[in-house]
Amino acid sequence: MPQSDYTKQTEWVAYADEADLLNVALFGCTAKQWRRANVELAKKNNIRDFASINELTVLSNLKTHNAELIKEGKSKEERLATTNNAIFLKIINLSIEFVVLFAVWKHN
Repeated sequence: MPQSDYTKQTEWVAYADEADLLNVALFGCTAKQWRRANVELAKKNNIRDFASINELTVLSNLKTHNAELIKEGKSKEERLATTNNAIFLKIINLSIEFVVLFAVWKHN
């Protein structure tokens, strides 16, 4: 009988599911939904290729935030709700930081 490592073969599904949770929170759609809506772009790109530097910064922070929520045993629904709030706050903070840095740069 052939040996099958079901866990290894399906491990990517868990990672894709978590990536889609962050995609939905940040971009409002899953990667699959984006590919279906952007067939030509999807031939050579993915949804994150079109993210702004602020969105990529927020996404990086959200990965860490989501990992902490998983450690705390939060459900997917709880993580999505918490992540949506975190996105809003992080984007506001990044915008404020940009304005302050721009003002300092312009003043000098």
